[in-house]
Amino acid sequence: MNFDPRYSTRNFTSVGTRPIRPDGVDKVTGRARYGADFNMAGQLVGRVLRSPHAHAVIRKIDTSKAEKLTGVKAVITAADLPDLTDGDAAMYDILDNCMARKTAFYDGHAVAAVAAVDARTARQALKLIEVDYEVLPHVTDVDEAMKHSAPVLNDTIFTEGLEEKPAKPSNVTKRSQYGHGDVHEGFAQADYIVERSYRTEQTHQGYIEPHACVASVSSDGTADLWVCTQGHFVYRQHCAQLLGMDVSKLRVTSSEIGGGFGGKTHVWAEPVALALSRKAGRPVKLVMTREEVFRASGPTSATSIDVRIGARKDGTIAAAEATLRYSCGPYAGMWAELGAMTAFACYKLENVKTVGYEVLVNRPKTAAYRAPSAPMAAFAVESAVDELAKEVGMDPVEFRIRNAAQEGTRSSYGPVYGPIGIGPTLEAAKNHPHMKAPLGKNQGRGMACGFWFNFGGQTCTDLNIGMDGSVSLAVGTVDVGGSRASLSLVAAEELGIAYEQVKAVVADTSSLGYNDMTDGSRGTFSSSMATISAARNAIKILRERAAQTWDIPVDDVVWEKGHAIAKGDKYGNLAALSLKEIAAASGKTGGPIAGHSELVADGAGVSFATHICDIEVDPETGATRVVRYTVVQDAGKAVHPTYVEGQYQGGAAQGIGWALNEEYIYGKDGRLQNPGFLDYRIPVCSDLPMIDTQILEIPNPNHPYGVRGVGETSIVPPLAAIANAVSNAAGVRMTHIPMSPPRILAAIEAEQAG
Repeated sequence: MNFDPRYSTRNFTSVGTRPIRPDGVDKVTGRARYGADFNMAGQLVGRVLRSPHAHAVIRKIDTSKAEKLTGVKAVITAADLPDLTDGDAAMYDILDNCMARKTAFYDGHAVAAVAAVDARTARQALKLIEVDYEVLPHVTDVDEAMKHSAPVLNDTIFTEGLEEKPAKPSNVTKRSQYGHGDVHEGFAQADYIVERSYRTEQTHQGYIEPHACVASVSSDGTADLWVCTQGHFVYRQHCAQLLGMDVSKLRVTSSEIGGGFGGKTHVWAEPVALALSRKAGRPVKLVMTREEVFRASGPTSATSIDVRIGARKDGTIAAAEATLRYSCGPYAGMWAELGAMTAFACYKLENVKTVGYEVLVNRPKTAAYRAPSAPMAAFAVESAVDELAKEVGMDPVEFRIRNAAQEGTRSSYGPVYGPIGIGPTLEAAKNHPHMKAPLGKNQGRGMACGFWFNFGGQTCTDLNIGMDGSVSLAVGTVDVGGSRASLSLVAAEELGIAYEQVKAVVADTSSLGYNDMTDGSRGTFSSSMATISAARNAIKILRERAAQTWDIPVDDVVWEKGHAIAKGDKYGNLAALSLKEIAAASGKTGGPIAGHSELVADGAGVSFATHICDIEVDPETGATRVVRYTVVQDAGKAVHPTYVEGQYQGGAAQGIGWALNEEYIYGKDGRLQNPGFLDYRIPVCSDLPMIDTQILEIPNPNHPYGVRGVGETSIVPPLAAIANAVSNAAGVRMTHIPMSPPRILAAIEAEQAG
């Protein structure tokens, strides 16, 4: 059946309602099984030995003493994970990150692993492994790493994106550029120009559940992996390739996930667990400690950004440019490129240019954090936009409205926009009661806009109708934000049945076709499209069965409100058949009734948000208090509004922590000083106000219901909104994230001394 993904106006019965979440009871009662909750008979305990150095050559590893320890069943090094990547540089980086081969590139880099009968024995075994290191000079700062005097991490890296290949290797892996027009000419026309440099420090996603898995490799080469992940199909692909297995022989089952936010889109310990199990001949359970999560899994980039924006007297932006330097850890990435693409995406610009530099440093391999790279770029750009509005003499909201992108605008990164929500979110923010509320002593208000692309991708879904009329929906996108409830609503909507009749499950990799990683805000967007397609395929079969029962042409049967109806006066004597009735007779009319769909969900639809924030600053200590916070964002169509609001609030809460407290702190020795929640402080309830939300619905023309992804955009504006609020409250422009009390106090004192 051909599937038409285009938006069409309709009245909804199930979609847009707020049923109770199906996983709630199991989660609050402890019955839900997360990564560390799964066990297998005879399983061993896996532990990883990690480098204590930021940069060191591994001269020799002696595992003989560990192997002789009673209770140790396997010890592995890079030799047990041979290079099978066949020249695939990205896969080789994944392999090297999972187990250092010749060089340890950061504090916490895995160099060996053991599997033993219990945790105590495993820890003892790690102490018996002898590693001979040659310590090398290191660099952890993004700007320092770009200097000619910096130690080069990889002498095979020559900067891509230049007109000519450089003569020497460097830590800059790639230069990317976006924009259009002539910025030099634009700045010549500008009456006001703001130019500043900004910095953001590295942060972690802060998910509560650490990485955990159980791996079991059988003697016949088949294997099972139970894991907390955002994409079990991708994990299967990567693990199979790294271990030289057939993809079909590795079954991966995703557990409940205790937060990921992009941090569980990469394999870290899973290939190690599989290699240990293969060598030991028994299942292996490997759970990262919190310290390991911080030292050895993927944080965000640290950044250094220069922004220059010019405007005419009437408030029109004449030109805008930015240079963005993003750290990648020791492996190439595309983080600065994403920053360069998103930096000015909210605005209609005649002349714009962004240049991004990917920079290698001796820190863990960078991973996504919600809308990766966009929050840092927005912090810099939206801070400069606020200053420019004041130079022009305009209200910051009005200034943004004047320059906001519209349908038909050529974006700063290339494509022309369709229907978009940046203008409506700004108008809603302008008219929101929060914007008119009075401020108290030492309080400031800030606002900012944010953008994210959203993605679709490969998606597969099965919908099976039981003989009792209940529906089982098998999806391959991991539920990271309530998608099981949303997809059940979509299936109920299409079939015309009650939400309670649908049960959605996340199928393992052997039970369903391939699905891309649940990232890019694609979960509900892509799987709802596949669910609609699968449901419509099932409805086609339901109509055929009804036609067979009535002995009439199938073209004379329509599906309405969960019933097959014979259309036309000539069938007035035929009573409608419900889904339940048709399903009950399925054994006599052709067998099971199911709908299947596999598709590439294109046209995800870009997303925009505007945030408002009130901050109180203590001028004597630099301490801050978030007084009020409001999120206005376009959802396209809110399938389950409560979950949508939760996504908005979650992004804002994480952004508050990022803006005010969170950062990786490295010592002069290149070692992480705060690998735990005691010293790496994420917000707790007492740090946050009640976060207000306003859902706007500008339909995405490329989805039958108009759905857009919502999970990532909400983390883009907070850094800038909070920085603008703090700057207004403190009377000094803040340019360094996080704005911790010492940084704010230092800025106030410098301004007063100035």
